[in-house]
Amino acid sequence: MILQMVSLVVLGLVFGSFISALTWRYPLGISIAKGRSICPRCKKQIAWFDNIPLFSFIFLGGKCRNCKKIISWRYPAIELSTALGFFLTFQGLTLKGEYSIYSLTIALILFCILEIIFIIDLEHRIIPDLFIFLGLFFSLFIVQNSPLTNLLSGFVCASFLLIIHLLTKGRGMGLGDVKFAILGGIIVGLPLSPVWLFIAFLTGALTGIILILSKKAGLKSKVAFGPFLVAAIPVTLVFGNTLLKLIGLV
Repeated sequence: MILQMVSLVVLGLVFGSFISALTWRYPLGISIAKGRSICPRCKKQIAWFDNIPLFSFIFLGGKCRNCKKIISWRYPAIELSTALGFFLTFQGLTLKGEYSIYSLTIALILFCILEIIFIIDLEHRIIPDLFIFLGLFFSLFIVQNSPLTNLLSGFVCASFLLIIHLLTKGRGMGLGDVKFAILGGIIVGLPLSPVWLFIAFLTGALTGIILILSKKAGLKSKVAFGPFLVAAIPVTLVFGNTLLKLIGLV
């Protein structure tokens, strides 16, 4: 068990390194297959021994070997969060008695897709259709609910956000969020979809209030909603049924 968890953490660091590069390149239109990573400051190609997830960052003191400029913390942060996500996904499936190589593989793939969407929307305020479609494809392999129920959940969630989009003429909700709601609704399932949307709106509103009070945003500032939709998914899957029981709905 310990070896399995260590292996997952290492795998998470490796995938985190890939995701950090992908989320930096994709919005810029740079192919992920276009050679090794380069330093965004001096444009020098990064040697393989300086590109070992997390450890190279620590060994180099957070600076590029060539130009000595500070390396962005986004890279080790994404690597660490991915490793933590892999570990918690494994733990969650094990505690719920749903662990199998199949279920873990699907869960980790969906986790990576959701993390990619989270990062790109947070940094660029866009949700690429490609990753929504990939998520929809792999969500078909979720076995907790029937495919019909899952699709209904996605349709209901997307319809709700579409109404907000139309009523606010796009100012309160983007079409990317509407399309993502199909994927999110499928993942959480019909019974938990109201909880998911509630958590996303609540955390989004609280964050907006904090940003306004700290004068980091104004009343008319636009804040990406996709990251809140993504972050609310694992919270809903872990605590959703408990919340429903507390309010007497199950």
